Amino acid sequence: MNAGEWAGRALGERRVRYDERDAILYALAVGARADDLDLVFEERLRVLPTFALTLAQWAPDALGSLGAFDTSTAVHGAQRLDVLRALPPTGELHLQARVAAVWDKGSAAVFDVEVESDHFVATWSLFAPGCGGFGGERGPSAPKDHLVGADEIPVQTYATQAATYRMLGDRHHMHVDPDAARAAGQPRPFLHGLCTLAAITLELARHDDVHPADLSSLSGRFAAPVFPGERLAVHLTADGSRSFQATVDDRTVISGGRVTFGC
Repeated sequence: MNAGEWAGRALGERRVRYDERDAILYALAVGARADDLDLVFEERLRVLPTFALTLAQWAPDALGSLGAFDTSTAVHGAQRLDVLRALPPTGELHLQARVAAVWDKGSAAVFDVEVESDHFVATWSLFAPGCGGFGGERGPSAPKDHLVGADEIPVQTYATQAATYRMLGDRHHMHVDPDAARAAGQPRPFLHGLCTLAAITLELARHDDVHPADLSSLSGRFAAPVFPGERLAVHLTADGSRSFQATVDDRTVISGGRVTFGC
């Protein structure tokens, strides 16, 4: 099969169970504080919507295991999450996954893997070198960042964050094993992109004085890795669009970000 023939292919269905312990571990892994009682205390628990992404990680992994692309070179290029309703503190979700689109970037292809449930719709965009050139549509261009005069919000990661986040299901070795990280072209283990995006969302909610569980949509492109312990600067537009970009020193790590809370 060429890459374009994967478009529209079903990746299966799953019922995924979780409880409050899983949701609390997730909140702690992405930066919740001990005094965020409604994120870390089961008696008051509200589940972070981005927790859903850990429950659906099987879908992009399934596409790789079917041989659509070389899993040693493909990277997670972008993520989108649209929240339909709040996740309960404990429950079972019925998830359906498919390849929503495949874009031809010339030397590479981008596979959009979509997961649907009653609570959310999530889309992984997977950049696969060597899979392009099949004559398909190029697809949407990367959004431009217009952040002149944007607010700057610090986000501090911590040294054990990648090791902690791995316990939620994404156990790719490059996030903990130095040898695997070097094989992936990085000098040391690096943070999961979804962990970085969720940590940013927490701080943006604090900045806007809204509850992070009221997230309604989130998207962003992974431009460069973040290493555990690094401090991010998140540049958030003040024009009401809630677009953002995240940098570490002079390195852009998240581009084309956008977040909305509430309706």
